[in-house]
Amino acid sequence: MMDKPSYVHGVGMTPLKSETIGTALEQAAAEHGGRLALICRHQAIRWSYAELDARADALAAGLLALGLEPGDRIGIWAPNCAEWTLTQFAAAKAGLILVTINTAYRKAELEYALNKVGCRAIVTAPGHRGIDYAGMLAELDAQQKLPQLEHRILIGGGAGEGFIAFDEVRSDHMAVLREIGTRLQCDDPINVQFTSGTTGFPKGATLSHHNILNNGFFVGEQIGLTAQDRICIPVPLYHCFGMVMGNLAAISHGAAMVYPSEGFEAEAVLETVAAERCTALYGVPTMFIAELNHPDFARFDLSSLRTGIMAGSPCPIEVMKSVVERMHMDEVTIAYGMTETSPVSFQSGTVDSLERRVSTVGRVLPHLEVKVVDGDGCIVPRGVSGELCTRGYSVMLGYWDDPERTADAKDEAGWMRTGDLGTIDDEGYGNIVGRIKDMVIRGGENLYPREIEEFLYRHPKVQDVQIVGVPDPKYGEELCAWILLKAGETASEAEIVDFCRDQIARHKIPRYVRFVDAFPMTVTGKVQKFLIREAMMDELGLKPANTA
Repeated sequence: MMDKPSYVHGVGMTPLKSETIGTALEQAAAEHGGRLALICRHQAIRWSYAELDARADALAAGLLALGLEPGDRIGIWAPNCAEWTLTQFAAAKAGLILVTINTAYRKAELEYALNKVGCRAIVTAPGHRGIDYAGMLAELDAQQKLPQLEHRILIGGGAGEGFIAFDEVRSDHMAVLREIGTRLQCDDPINVQFTSGTTGFPKGATLSHHNILNNGFFVGEQIGLTAQDRICIPVPLYHCFGMVMGNLAAISHGAAMVYPSEGFEAEAVLETVAAERCTALYGVPTMFIAELNHPDFARFDLSSLRTGIMAGSPCPIEVMKSVVERMHMDEVTIAYGMTETSPVSFQSGTVDSLERRVSTVGRVLPHLEVKVVDGDGCIVPRGVSGELCTRGYSVMLGYWDDPERTADAKDEAGWMRTGDLGTIDDEGYGNIVGRIKDMVIRGGENLYPREIEEFLYRHPKVQDVQIVGVPDPKYGEELCAWILLKAGETASEAEIVDFCRDQIARHKIPRYVRFVDAFPMTVTGKVQKFLIREAMMDELGLKPANTA
């Protein structure tokens, strides 16, 4: 008989929501109409729930007046701003499927995404951080590469040829919008998010009202959100972290959404938290590291903070401790998930001990199931590592127009394969060991980069560290550490190796150590380990272990 299996089911006393996102906003406006819904610092915008709902109605009716119909796809390509959020809620009210476009996309990626889902309209900023969005769209139009795109809506000033000004897409004819609202169902697709991979074309994870509204709500429940809270949201809105865990968690609790800047800026976050007396702060670990290490950190009063979420990539224990101690976030939580699961599956609770919160990703959320399986798909005993699989309301409808890759990711029983290696302990707490693709096999030994990264974070000079595997003719793979030192510090490769010696097993000590000023990152703050690996292979003149 097997020991206790690695299977958990989140039992919740609060039932799942069956309304649409548009209805949820209307309920928030009815209950919290005079309360602030959105504070956008860089635009000097402060909208109440009543105003946000009215503006979303007017925009939704305007989109329908352009000839768009429920089920049509509308892209949104812009940094964090009030117009992004208006488009999110207006699309939901009109039954349009919002296609969120990565702010770092260039022409080829934009062309692929818009054509893959057949966007009829796009809302775009003029540009962001040196990328000319309007210019790229105009070039693609001139080359006739966007045959299905009919409407280009430009945020900001005067719209040029081929564009409609965002502020002109308005209508006070609400009859059609109200009629559509009565027909929308919670299981309708409402959002497509493209997940980036290291190979092949991005996949369009298709999510429903039911998927993301419920996930946002239960994530908010985990951190005890109420209408008294203000959430500082420096993470990108085009990602689930921003639009679901941020915006939808807020509106489902009557809390305020607070945007400090268009893109992440550590000083803007610190200034915004202090000025707006934010009670919650979100971010990926690299964001918190940048905030904690800002030279003027001590100048900002962060005492209003009580909670928040650190997610998006493995959260270093030492960083988590600093966030609690120095940023007053006694109730900060860790969340784990993926875009295809809307996104959160595991989250720690505000009442969990600090030890639990820094060493696990918490317990499974209500109404979800998670199991850990071996290479044959069989559930492993508690404490044994394997691939995490998730089932329940949060699992995506599928990849847009890609039944083959959908079938690879979701089995017939509804389990979503995450590609992550993890464990579940006897009390149901999850822990992420690493990505299956990131696992390093050295001389037949399975090595998990995160374990070694956590150890190296203890070194007093180390600010951040990333471990990858590189090919080796003798052992198959060897470990390489890229290390970002704290400001003003210097160190040698020998010093790092000596720090490891007699503290961790010899085969876990990095063979190569490099000191760097930065890591290759995605816009959402995730480290691109495959680029580190490629850079080291180039530097060392290595070839993949399976090639001649």
